[in-house]
Parts: sequence; structure tokens; C-alpha cells
Amino acid sequence: MASKRALFGTDGIRGTANTAPMTVEVSQKLGQAAGLYFMRSQSRRHTVVLGKDTRLSGYMIECALVAGFLSAGMDVILVGPLPTPAIAMLTRSLRADLGVMISASHNPFTDNGIKLFGPDGFKLSDEVEGEIEAMMGQDLSQRLASPAEIGRASRLNDAAGRYIENAKASFPRGLRLDGLKIVLDCANGSAYRVAPTALWELGAEVIKIGCSPDGLNINDGVGSTHPETLCAAVKEHGADFGIALDGDADRVLIADENGNLVDGDQILGLIARFWKQHGRLRTNTVVATVMSNMGLEKALAEDGLELQRTAVGDRYVVERMRENGGNLGGEQSGHMVLSDYATTGDGLIAALQVLAVSVETKKPASEICQVFQPFPQLLKNVRYSGANPLSSPELAAAKAWAEERLAGRGRLVLRASGTEPLIRVMAEAEDDALVLQVVDHVCEAIRAITEA
Repeated sequence: MASKRALFGTDGIRGTANTAPMTVEVSQKLGQAAGLYFMRSQSRRHTVVLGKDTRLSGYMIECALVAGFLSAGMDVILVGPLPTPAIAMLTRSLRADLGVMISASHNPFTDNGIKLFGPDGFKLSDEVEGEIEAMMGQDLSQRLASPAEIGRASRLNDAAGRYIENAKASFPRGLRLDGLKIVLDCANGSAYRVAPTALWELGAEVIKIGCSPDGLNINDGVGSTHPETLCAAVKEHGADFGIALDGDADRVLIADENGNLVDGDQILGLIARFWKQHGRLRTNTVVATVMSNMGLEKALAEDGLELQRTAVGDRYVVERMRENGGNLGGEQSGHMVLSDYATTGDGLIAALQVLAVSVETKKPASEICQVFQPFPQLLKNVRYSGANPLSSPELAAAKAWAEERLAGRGRLVLRASGTEPLIRVMAEAEDDALVLQVVDHVCEAIRAITEA
């Protein structure tokens, strides 16, 4: 039976830096517990790859984690600021027992987080995270390393170069980016050095924005959470493409040459179609979440492909891909999982696949990136107090009414926020008025339940 998790959310541990749970004490205890969990054999040295993004608090959490791992007897390989997918890649490449990324992804600098990867480069399962969390609540003092068995810390100086070469290897042989002008927005985050270098080495002219981190400006008006900055820069510089990553570079959005934004659904559809044409799409399936647009599902079906949906979160996308043997999945927000090249979302590698389509077809971004016509989609958040209203019979009745109205023409998704007392109400259909009607009806039902 899986242990109950209170610290771990859908993407590791996350919170305000220097406030529970993102404290020195919790980080050190996590290092000890995770270190002991993965030290299953005493016949060899055990190692953890430890990376971070550019947040000021990363120094504090890094030091606390290092102390925890060393005290458990595990050696630490420090790689500094690198994208989350780089940590997953290096964990496998170096045959490490564990990979750790210190990042709160697209959140502001005031937050931070810790993500864990197993020796296979995949994020840990809910069950393993639960076991580690249970260990954190125990007295581990008698299980820590003896003075002669304390771990050692070292720095891997060529870590960035290894990731750059890995990303470049995903770009089709024989193709180059010569002649393309690309605006690259790295969100002042973890890809600020490696992403511009990879694109430049492949031949592109790179115009950098969001590549000057100071510890306090990650995701601040830049990156995939503020794509308006990218779109304006593309038009200003007359660029062919715009690429916006988030703070830990595991998600990406694209802008075409006209400064129009291309979301994750369009990127997913583009790569799926291109890969199918080249015999590279396995199982004729694409995995996405419940938030992906029905227009994508319709377009894939017309190409003979099946869209399989999961709960929101790239880890659930990856789990489904591993179950069905597929090699392509993603989220509307820009997480793209291309399992031929990476075990987790990789914004740079996904962007390179989009660029490859443009280079091979000799078509501009605006022509290749409009894969389908999106269905009108509306999302509203309703704050509640007291018990979660999702289980109430009144909301069940409102949901049934909405689904009857949408039957055969659209869909409704209700889900609770993982961090706030919010119910997210999303509907989509080809009829704008119908979408608005059902969303408002369900939102009113939630408010009535809360106020009762």
C-alpha cells in the first residue's frame, strides 16, 4: 500500500522559499531519506546528480540537500544551473542512483521546489515518493553513515556540454538552421546558457531575451508564462521563429514570424503529423491531458491517430506513454515529452522538432504551426470555502445538466486546484454561446453550494 503523501504534490515538493516545506531542515531530511532509500547495495558507491535553476534560494536548498545526501553516505555530483530534462538525462548517462532538480518551474523567484528522478531518468512514482516522505518522518540518526562512509561532493564541469550535444543529436542528420533568425526567451532560467548555444551551433542566428538571470528575475515578465514578450520581440526583429521556455526549460511555446503564439496542442499536432509521415510515431497514439483542445483530437483522428487523455500533469502523460508504448505526448501548456530523446518534458528538444519541420518542408512557421482550428474553450476558476464541493449532489446535478447540453458537441472538465481552494471549470464546443452557458451554470452551482 502506498504511503500517504503530504509534502509531495504532482511535481515534487514546492512552496515559498525559506518557509515550510521549502526550508533547510526539510531539504536536509529529504536528502537523508532519499539517499538511504536508494542506497540498496553496500558493495559500491552511490551517487546523486544535483542540479538547479537560477533562483537565489537555490544556493540554500542545494547546500541543505548536499549535507543530507553526504550524511547518508551518498556521493553528490553538482552540475549547477541546467534544465530539468538535463538532470534526467545525466542521471541515466552517469549511471547515478538518483537525480534531483531544484526548481519551481514557471513560478516566481519567491518559490522553489525539489523534483526527484530515478536511475532510469523518470520521475519517481507516487508510491516511491510516499515511502521517502514516510522515512522523513522517522528518526534516521541511527542509519546515517559512519565517519569513514560519509559521501563526497564533486562538480561535473562538462555537464552543460553533455546536454547540448544530447539536444543537438535529436535534430535530424543532414539538416541545419542556417539562415533562420530565432528569438529565444529563456525566462532568465536554467536554459540561459545551453539553449542559445545549441541553436547557434546548429547554424541559427539567435536573438536572446530572458538570458540574464540575477536570482530574482526568473519568469519575471519573460518566458512561456509571459509569451507576449516573445511575440513582440519576433515582430521587432523580423525573426522567423520565437521560442519561449519556462524557468526549468521543460516546457515550450512557439511564436510564428508574424508574432502569433503557438500553444502546446498545435506543437503536439505538428510533431505527430510529421513523425507519422516519416514512420516515427509509434502505436499511432498521442497522449495529452484533459485540458487539450478537441480540435487536436479531431485533427489527429482525421490522420488515423488516437488521442489518449490523462489527468493534468506531465508525469501522468509519461506514465500513459510507458503503458501504451507511445513515444509522443504533451500538454497544452507546452510540456512536450518525446521519449525517443528524453524521459521528461524537454522544451529545447521539442522546439528543435518544430524547426526541423520548417527546414525540411521549406515552409514558414505560420504555415506549418496551424495544424487545426481550435474549438472555443472557456476556463473559469471558482473559489470555495469549507468542504470540496466536487463531491456534492448539487454539483453532480449541475454537471449532468451541462453534459446533457454538450452531448456529442463538446465536453466539460471539472477539477480541483492542487494548491488553492479553487474548482477549475472548463468547457469546449464548436458553439461559443453553448460553452459560456454551461460554464456559467456550473460556476453558479459551485457558488451556491459554498454560500449555503
